[in-house]
Amino acid sequence: MEVIGSVWSGLIAGSFALLAFGGDSLVELLSGITVLSFLRKPLAGPSTNPGRTEQLTNALLFALIPVIGLLAIYSYVTGLRPEASPVGIVIAVGAVIVMPYLWLGKRRLGLETRSSILSMDAVASLTCIFMSVALLGGLLVEYFFGLWWVDYLATAVILAFVSREAVESYHELHE
Repeated sequence: MEVIGSVWSGLIAGSFALLAFGGDSLVELLSGITVLSFLRKPLAGPSTNPGRTEQLTNALLFALIPVIGLLAIYSYVTGLRPEASPVGIVIAVGAVIVMPYLWLGKRRLGLETRSSILSMDAVASLTCIFMSVALLGGLLVEYFFGLWWVDYLATAVILAFVSREAVESYHELHE
């Protein structure tokens, strides 16, 4: 719901902060699916390489950066002014409420099972908490004060988190 709601409301409102958040949510969803499929496979065999799962997640994060970043720059230069999005605010509030529980659960499971792949996924959820707060702050300022440019500021903050997450993931893969 988060992916569809963020992207849909982002397209309607012209909000790249919502689109960036939705894109990261899609990457997290795909990451969660790949982590789950890795954990469900038997431990023996060549297809159980956790590195491939981590590489896929990392590649998706890196792909997200230029897509959202360049589109946001193009949008700003051409004069697109995002509109306030009540649906986006509801999605951001939901993420701010739900993500801490998800992060704590993944973190606990990662520690209990000593699974590096679950621990990495927990870090992604922690990053999502910060992105949710940035998104919510930007959307609220835009809604109550009409400052359309705050959407671009929130997009920059979200992309900074995504970039940091991608670089940290890359370093973990190559240690």
